[in-house]
Amino acid sequence: MTASTDTRSATRSSAEFERAEARTAHNYHPLPVVVAHAEGAWMTDVDGRRHLDLLAGYSALNFGHSHPRLLEAAHAQLDKLTLTSRAFVHDQFADFTARLGDLCGKDLVLPMNTGAEAVETAIKVMRKWGYRVKGIAAGQAEIIVASGNFHGRTTTIVGFSDDADARDDFGPFAPGFVTVPYGDLGALEAAITPRTAGILVEPIQGEGGVVIPPAGYLRGIRDLATAHDVLFAADEIQAGLGRTGRTFACDHEDVVPDLYVLGKALGGGIVPVSAVVADRDVLGVLQPGQHGSTFGGNPLACAVGSAVVEMLATGDFQRRAADLEVLVRERLDGMVGRGVVGVRVRGLWAGVDIDPAVGSGREVCEALLARGVLAKDTHGSTIRLAPPLVVSDDDLSWGLDQLAEVVAR
Repeated sequence: MTASTDTRSATRSSAEFERAEARTAHNYHPLPVVVAHAEGAWMTDVDGRRHLDLLAGYSALNFGHSHPRLLEAAHAQLDKLTLTSRAFVHDQFADFTARLGDLCGKDLVLPMNTGAEAVETAIKVMRKWGYRVKGIAAGQAEIIVASGNFHGRTTTIVGFSDDADARDDFGPFAPGFVTVPYGDLGALEAAITPRTAGILVEPIQGEGGVVIPPAGYLRGIRDLATAHDVLFAADEIQAGLGRTGRTFACDHEDVVPDLYVLGKALGGGIVPVSAVVADRDVLGVLQPGQHGSTFGGNPLACAVGSAVVEMLATGDFQRRAADLEVLVRERLDGMVGRGVVGVRVRGLWAGVDIDPAVGSGREVCEALLARGVLAKDTHGSTIRLAPPLVVSDDDLSWGLDQLAEVVAR
């Protein structure tokens, strides 16, 4: 397929975009497109123009738009039960927690809604484990994080971010976090003290521009955490659930963290679903009343989440991402020196550093929009590519053709 060649004035799209911007807090800077329908890897705007989606909702849409199996699960559940709160147990809960726990190889699942909520949950669990199990003195627990991180936008989380846009003017911030350079095992080991309860890292830094750590980094974290009696929490919210060609990005080094922090694709692009998954000796530190969520683990979320886990259990989506990595890597490597100065690829996920002489990442994304391709910039000159895992070879090749033509201008 190709994008629409319709060149009519986008009067309706422009009007809808301006209307939305007029009454919305400007915490985002969206591209000027208004989407009305989507299926697979394609989105159609209100003027009928078709656009190839190379962002997939920051990996929330790993299975594409309107996947029939996920829609079937959602529709069936909508007709029966959507919310009970955790004050009661519903008939979708046990299946979801069991299936997700089995996928992760862990005992327990704590369902939440958003990725930031899951990260906050992991922070609370690591701290409580540090006090109750490791014996850290009250109020002294520390968690080691990495420079360049992105774990969400709550006040706790942005307090240990080094992104000025995320952090500035939102303090004062919670203490108890120690930052070390991403990918530096020596610095990480030096930062561990008897007060260290946990290490929280992204196996691949997505918001940072698909930054892949040196080989052996994740294995090194696992070994250090074990040696020093420290919990290892892997934020797999963007990297996990098939995106990198494996179920989890940690799988590339055969590493199993103490806590998986999951979100985005777990909701199939239909509802927000997140979770922290760990063994009983970790998540078991929480007792009734110490953590919760009205909507976390609701019936609709569990029905969709169960379908997501069943789809991942086949391995088909992981294999698809691994296969498409070859195509993406070959095409992007061919652009280096031709408007691109660097690329990083893992599975169906890529960071592309644009030559500043060509323009900013935003300008490249605007040029791609004009050609019927949707992508997103990050950190000035970098754009991220994360198409739905269901994208066809031909469609993906066409989208990369558009990028090559834009950056070579």
